[in-house]
Amino acid sequence: MNKDKESAGLIASFQVDHTKIVPGIYESRVDEIGGDFATTFDIRMKTPNKEPAIHPNAMHTIEHVVATFLRNDAEWKDRIVYWGPMGCLTGCYLIVKGRPKPQEIQPLLLRAFEHLRDYEGAVPGATPLNCGNYLLHDLPMAKWEAARYADILKTSARYEYDMTRRLDTSSGVFFDS
Repeated sequence: MNKDKESAGLIASFQVDHTKIVPGIYESRVDEIGGDFATTFDIRMKTPNKEPAIHPNAMHTIEHVVATFLRNDAEWKDRIVYWGPMGCLTGCYLIVKGRPKPQEIQPLLLRAFEHLRDYEGAVPGATPLNCGNYLLHDLPMAKWEAARYADILKTSARYEYDMTRRLDTSSGVFFDS
């Protein structure tokens, strides 16, 4: 395939320079749907390609516990559209109604990850009736990841991607900051 055509088809999340992403909360995209807005957030828990990814079992548990928390939060439950893992297992996507800024959802995410850090009991929805892979869970590791991310949210969360540009050159595409 022609490099220009191949690079032109990259979706926005693949056009972010992943060598510069650190854990934080980033606005990935804003979509207008019938006059309303939906904002997708990149909830980055790991530094891509530098830290080990979150184990699939732990990520599945993070998905279940945090989704349950978000969809039951008194303030935000009517604005939560989606919560789920990234395929690369370095974080999750959160889609909310409206156009909140990352700093506005930080307190919600801090509560959610502190909830998971302190969570005891059965993983919500982890039964054959409710889940397509109910045995793929690891609550202790999910709690460890949650404690780590909650600490980041309290002490060093980032809210903006480092500015990068895609540059097309005769030798291909690269990012320049």
